Amino acid sequence: MPAALDAEPEIRGRATPFAPPRPRVGRAPVSVIVPVKNEAANLRLCLPALDWADEVFVVDSQSRDETAAVAAEHGATVVQFHFNGSYPKKKNWALDNLPFRNAWVLIVDADEVVTPDLAAEITRRIETGEAEGYYLNSQYFFLGRRIRHCGYSECWNLRLFRHELGRYERMVDDTGGRAGDNEAHEHVELAGRVLRLEHQLDHHAYPTIAAWVEKHNRYAVWEAAMYERFRDEPIPEGIGAGKRFKRILKKIYLRLPARPAVRFVYSYFLRLGFLDGRPGLVFCTLLAFYDFLCWANVYERKLGG
Repeated sequence: MPAALDAEPEIRGRATPFAPPRPRVGRAPVSVIVPVKNEAANLRLCLPALDWADEVFVVDSQSRDETAAVAAEHGATVVQFHFNGSYPKKKNWALDNLPFRNAWVLIVDADEVVTPDLAAEITRRIETGEAEGYYLNSQYFFLGRRIRHCGYSECWNLRLFRHELGRYERMVDDTGGRAGDNEAHEHVELAGRVLRLEHQLDHHAYPTIAAWVEKHNRYAVWEAAMYERFRDEPIPEGIGAGKRFKRILKKIYLRLPARPAVRFVYSYFLRLGFLDGRPGLVFCTLLAFYDFLCWANVYERKLGG
């Protein structure tokens, strides 16, 4: 069974010593980070699709289900992360502390699946020396159906990069852990060249309405905590031109009235969400509700301030 690492976030420059697993012969020189909490079901799909990579770290937050057992069953190294309620969060902690064998890291969520074509492209592209990082796009699935429109057709994120050159934005919130212990909307700041990969991840993010609501309730708490920062503070240079442009649009958007209505019109009509059928209607309505939830959390904070 792969060794496990029990780690505390205050251990900044090192990780508790342990015997790392041996290299997997014939695999691509990539170290994969899978941040999790109670993700046993998703890991049964995610981990077999990572068999091409040299090593896989499942960074857990004391799951109560079979997450650790499923991870070990598929040859991953299980690491326990203990969040202090502020900083660091899970991905930056992993980047700072895990004993990677490889220069390249790939960040994969438990509800994502790396397709064979994407795995082959990653293996090939990291050997070219053309870049120090790569953006990946995702194919979103909602209620078991692919969402092709609704504003989710272009969701590029920097997931594959040389780990010594990149870290997620440090965006400390004051929610005491209510927003979660993982970087969900922070972007990687990379000191190097960045290109795009052609093939996509399969992202089974929202198999049920309950899963959508649980995640977006946490996201709305975080968005409210970051509201003034997004609206007023300078945009980091290192997140890339595309993400910087989106942050500029966000600054404008946060000043608009009736944002939930704007979000629905944009997603359902301008981004052709109606072409996704009834799931598209449900999804776009939920996106509008999310914007309302963000606004309501900002309002709640002002009442309590």
